[in-house]
Amino acid sequence: MKYLSTRGGAASASPAAFSDILLEGLMPDGGLAVPKEYPLLTRAELEAWRMLDYRALAFEVIRRYATDIPAADLKALIDRSYARATFGSDEITPLRPLGDGVHILGLSFGPTLAFKDVAMQLLGNLFEFALAKSGRELNILGATSGDTGSAAEYAMRGKRGMRVFMLSPHLKMSPFQTAQMFSLTDPNIHNIAIRGVFDDCQDLVKEVTGDLPFKRRHRLGAVNSINWARVVAQVVYYFKGYFAVARKVGDPVSFAVPSGNFGNIYAGHIARSMGLPIRRLILATNENDVLHEFFRTGHYRVRPPQEVRQTSSPSMDISKASNFERFVWDLLGRDGAAVAKLWQRLAEDGEFDLSATPYYARLADSGFVSGSSTHADRIATIRRIYKEHGQIIDPHTADGIKVGLEQREAGVPLVCLETALPAKFGETIQEALGREPEVPASLADLMRRPQRFSVMDPEADAVRAFITAQTKIY
Repeated sequence: MKYLSTRGGAASASPAAFSDILLEGLMPDGGLAVPKEYPLLTRAELEAWRMLDYRALAFEVIRRYATDIPAADLKALIDRSYARATFGSDEITPLRPLGDGVHILGLSFGPTLAFKDVAMQLLGNLFEFALAKSGRELNILGATSGDTGSAAEYAMRGKRGMRVFMLSPHLKMSPFQTAQMFSLTDPNIHNIAIRGVFDDCQDLVKEVTGDLPFKRRHRLGAVNSINWARVVAQVVYYFKGYFAVARKVGDPVSFAVPSGNFGNIYAGHIARSMGLPIRRLILATNENDVLHEFFRTGHYRVRPPQEVRQTSSPSMDISKASNFERFVWDLLGRDGAAVAKLWQRLAEDGEFDLSATPYYARLADSGFVSGSSTHADRIATIRRIYKEHGQIIDPHTADGIKVGLEQREAGVPLVCLETALPAKFGETIQEALGREPEVPASLADLMRRPQRFSVMDPEADAVRAFITAQTKIY
């Protein structure tokens, strides 16, 4: 398997291998790494995969993209990443029925109680493997709206040859999310709170990693959802969820996915493109409904920071979705030059509109439908699920269930992707149910732990200076 750039630059003329893009963020032309093709599975292969456990299923999916890693090494990395000790059971992503063909796919049983752990645990081990082979070191620069940061830091803490520099919006994550990150004292973990919104953090990552001399000098890599290895790791649980609910291979199943940066649902698009019989990919936004607007109208308009709303599902308080570029690349027939022009227009005007183009008609065949959810909707859904099923869900999962129920089709099973455990959002659960969510014993004292972090303005030079200083004293 070889990889191109979404923007059709020089990297697309000389396709790269999986290991070549593993440690990278943006491609040299500013685009994202994408595979030359999606492996198309046969009915017989899907039938055989149906009986596999999570680790074996992950190996079958990921080996089709990581073809330059020896099979024995890849299997060992996957087995180490998806261990019972890390995720609480061999199921890794257990399914919980809600009745009437609706299910919750539990993705939040890793060390930070969020779905990001499923990809990050593998990514940490892949990074360590690649660095050990090359003898290199890596400085990881990332941005988080809540869960990516802690998942990355817990996966990378103590890893040889790695440092993590994680940007987050100052005072805009939940207290639990903030404490999970800022309480880490490992010398290779550095938290930077940016005075701004998540989009400011994400823009800083792109600006700094787009500075190629600085990137090469400081050996910068990425763990955000722009990292292809992280995206492909998420593809696995779509297969797991499908096999768990489909009566037979070939039956349609729909998935409802809370979406902010578009990586989680884009993984479903990959699974569908590989031949998994996904009927609908139901995209749920919160009040920051940029993606819902696009799928409804063909108009993609990034909101300026002052228009990005701070909500009770904070991990989705995002206006500029990184992985959306990968989907648009497919939508535009994999025309890198056309994507480059669109993103240039986006940089200049903050928007583009496909409604009057032939590409808009293709959305109907993409499998995507969308909807949005408000704070009142989240509270009502949390209350409803608790009253009817005795389960407490987090506010992002509530967004997904609310929109999923609106957009589901009769007779088609619906799998709602859980994004986090409710313990991370105690204030919202308290408002909805009048009680605090249960916190795992291992994190019972989390809010009392000392915190270590730096605060700075959204200035790329300040981030560069911080990285330079820390790499000199490490």
